[in-house]
Amino acid sequence: MEAKLKVKLVAYTQEPEKLVAATAKLCYSQLGAEELMDNLSEEQIEKFLNMLMDLGHESPIEHCSFSFAVEGVSRTLTHQLVRHRIASYMQRSQRYVTEGQFQYIVPPAINDNERARKLYIEAMENDQKVYDEIANILKSQYVSEYINEGMSEKKASSAAEKRAIEDARYVLPNACETKIIITMNARTLMHFFNVRCCTRAQWEIREMAELMLKEVKAVAPNIFKNAGPSCVAGSCPEGKMSCGKILEMREKFLK
Repeated sequence: MEAKLKVKLVAYTQEPEKLVAATAKLCYSQLGAEELMDNLSEEQIEKFLNMLMDLGHESPIEHCSFSFAVEGVSRTLTHQLVRHRIASYMQRSQRYVTEGQFQYIVPPAINDNERARKLYIEAMENDQKVYDEIANILKSQYVSEYINEGMSEKKASSAAEKRAIEDARYVLPNACETKIIITMNARTLMHFFNVRCCTRAQWEIREMAELMLKEVKAVAPNIFKNAGPSCVAGSCPEGKMSCGKILEMREKFLK
């Protein structure tokens, strides 16, 4: 069963832009943080944040964070995602959740090639069959062991299933769909967008990054005004590997 990507901003710091503006102003003001928060108008916040982000002064934006609920992504994606270490993650466990009829992600290049897609779907279906068979074999073995040790049939069945899928999951593919909660502060997000919105990023994580950027721009447009691949607000860091589409990228992300 094919999975569909979903990204939703589920929580974020209250009044993130006001907090960032007050945090930055605190360094140069005799007023306290609470007074600064109370005395900032929307116009002042926008003006100050525009200056702050144009200067590239990013330390104040570490004080606000954003949490996303993401579904319909592969284990391939999350292996890349957790390389962004200044963040918090909670991912659905394959130890505790049985992958009965698991969903999977189909790469566009495979989806657009009839022969490749046919082989791919067959591989997914075979993985499911082998996973189910191994899980059932091991579960039967463990149930017998637990009952012989004096455990009730109900408890034996529950414990055996968990133990069985711990090992059966090894046959599952990287394409297997997963769900994850991601929390990052705004500075980490800026770097994440720099790297993962780039055309050289892998297609799946790039799609997710662009949806995440759309979500945060809706609630903190001034903080993320220059967000996107590195070339949006500066030069391309890829050198000879550059896609050569700086103007196109700026038009796309600065609109």
